[in-house]
Amino acid sequence: IFCFFFFASEGTDVASAAENTPPRMPQGKLGERSSVFYSAGQFFFEYLVVVSLKKMPDGHYEPKITYQFPKRENLLKGQKEEEERLLQAIPLFCFPDGNNWAPITEFTSETFSFVLTNVDGSRKIGYCRRLLPSGRGVRLPEVFCIISCLGCFGLFSKILDEVEKRRQISMAVIYPFMQGLRESPFPAPGKTVTIKSFIPESGTEFIELTRPVDAHLEHVEFQALLQQLSPHLILHIFASAMLERRLIFLAEELSVLSQCIHAVAALLYPFTWAHTYIPVVPECLLDTVCCPTPFMVGIQMRHLQQVLEQPMEEALIVDLCEGKIIRAVGDEEEILPGKLQNEMLGSLNRHNNNNNVHTSEQVNALVSETFVHFFVRLVGHYASYIKWGRSGSGTFQERAFCKAIASKSCRRFVKKFVKTNMFSLFIEEAEKSRIPQEGNG
Repeated sequence: IFCFFFFASEGTDVASAAENTPPRMPQGKLGERSSVFYSAGQFFFEYLVVVSLKKMPDGHYEPKITYQFPKRENLLKGQKEEEERLLQAIPLFCFPDGNNWAPITEFTSETFSFVLTNVDGSRKIGYCRRLLPSGRGVRLPEVFCIISCLGCFGLFSKILDEVEKRRQISMAVIYPFMQGLRESPFPAPGKTVTIKSFIPESGTEFIELTRPVDAHLEHVEFQALLQQLSPHLILHIFASAMLERRLIFLAEELSVLSQCIHAVAALLYPFTWAHTYIPVVPECLLDTVCCPTPFMVGIQMRHLQQVLEQPMEEALIVDLCEGKIIRAVGDEEEILPGKLQNEMLGSLNRHNNNNNVHTSEQVNALVSETFVHFFVRLVGHYASYIKWGRSGSGTFQERAFCKAIASKSCRRFVKKFVKTNMFSLFIEEAEKSRIPQEGNG
């Protein structure tokens, strides 16, 4: 079933759970901020496509691409096949709720995102705005979808605001804006790029797009997660993700699903979720939940019964609407070392109580700090246990590393954590890149 979202990637090798960065880990001390995630100067996006609902002979509506920018010609055979696979998958993810649509007169536009994953782990992100075109009488919603290798949700949401504004005037004024954007380099963290755009009757506009200073947090909105779930449940979910279990999130709104799943995956920083990751699962791919391997997926609440009837392995099923866990393995409370878990709980409760006085960026920084601090306390000594050979390559001394942990409960947990894919990927990168570490010469 994964042929729908596995395709070859060209350009930057971008992956990862939340920010869609590669399983290439930040170098330097654990917990250091790093801007290795994306290089500034590359294209903002690969494509803008419009997906519309077309009536089929049986009366149902099917999503089809009705507009694509840019049209790419002179592609090599491999590139052409890749493009066809990509364009075939997009409509499915723009209307993941199936074809149960009918013309309507009112619709509140919504923003969500999806991730397309290649077999090599690289990923592309689809940023979507579903809206009802201006007009009178009944009509069908359409989705404007921007495909990019870059993980920066706030920035693309602002771009989609501009696209939506122009759509209400005419499709014709979207093209020059996107052309201007495509010709502009992606800014470095903290920098701004200005797009010049002409709108009939309004004249020339200058649109400023600024990246946050901390590139690690530009993809995420922890506030969304804190609004849906208690800190206690967030820690149960985090613990399950750390042990790379199967995680299913349920909500009706696509925006809630995609925001919350990106946030959960971002809690793992500086580690990366390296398994199946579908923030919004299309209806025709619901049997993804039968996978025996780890996954993190979002499913619309209307499919709950269908999901529960699937022959699933053990999974954590989270209801984001009610803020509760529907199905659990049963040991979630005991996974994390007790003392550290209580410290994190206290920290999250403090942030939660202060939500009204913090900006979104402040909440992001405070929440991220809580989880990074947890990793530093637990495995921050990893660099001292990489033995360097004369050739410059390193070998991780796993037994000595675990033995060095004084607390029995912490040691017991770390012995499980070192067996995960995310820890292995992290260490593989660390073994390749010798950087002077504190206490390691």
